[in-house]
Amino acid sequence: MAQENAVLFANDAFYLAFAGRDLAMMDALWAHHAPVACVHPGWSALHGREDVMSSWNDILGNDASPDVQCRDARVHMLGEVAYVTCFEVIGDNALMATNMFVVEDGEWRMIHHHASPTLNEAPGVSAPDEPPVLQ
Repeated sequence: MAQENAVLFANDAFYLAFAGRDLAMMDALWAHHAPVACVHPGWSALHGREDVMSSWNDILGNDASPDVQCRDARVHMLGEVAYVTCFEVIGDNALMATNMFVVEDGEWRMIHHHASPTLNEAPGVSAPDEPPVLQ
């Protein structure tokens, strides 16, 4: 259970860096030795640390960068590799994301992020067809 918690901590740190538009923190979370890849919604696949970090520089440096919240994170362990599936909630919309991690220098580091639209409803997000709930 300790390893699952460590992976969830790394996943939470990723979304904290995203929310804070903290490029230094984002850079520290990604693996430096293992191969990395990233697929942002609507983008072509990015391979290699230089291209991946360049994309995060563009996204986090943009004042219009979306506020993303991680929901329903689930860890899947494969030895020294793990992946997290979760919803990324942006306003009333949700994406499905997979974040992969590997142990590097004793720490869980991100090696892959993929987010894309989903037909599944994220927890706590009203379906677009439903009227808002008024309190």
